[in-house]
Amino acid sequence: MKTKEIQELIDFITKSGLEEVHIETEAIKIHVKRSIPIPGHVASLPPNPFVPPAQIAPEAGANNPNHITIKSPMIGTFYRSPHPEEAPFVKEGDAIVKGTKLCIIEAMKLYNEIESEVTGKIVQILVDDVSPVEYDQPLFIVEPISG
Repeated sequence: MKTKEIQELIDFITKSGLEEVHIETEAIKIHVKRSIPIPGHVASLPPNPFVPPAQIAPEAGANNPNHITIKSPMIGTFYRSPHPEEAPFVKEGDAIVKGTKLCIIEAMKLYNEIESEVTGKIVQILVDDVSPVEYDQPLFIVEPISG
């Protein structure tokens, strides 16, 4: 593991709110533990990025109370397609079902496929391709279809 990769790992742990990480391979063994802040010294820690696949919220969706917002389950880089030369997973106006791949969020060279938890239609994509995203950041607005 190169020094730059170790620094990226430390930065990721700092931003994620994780307290401790163990990594062990045949070639390397790393244990990183951060000190826990004393209450009152830090306003708030970032939320833990290791959460269920996609957050959904029945709020704000394009000023329509029936729309839902799919939010990022982690900190990382948002990709609309599996490869730069390939078509995006979804486009505005596309019909989706539960389990449809919506995007990839890359965090520390791990590529996490984000799938829809609802059936409906993509109303709006709120993030540009290859953009950084934060935990709980709105990514898509979906018009749900019951059934």
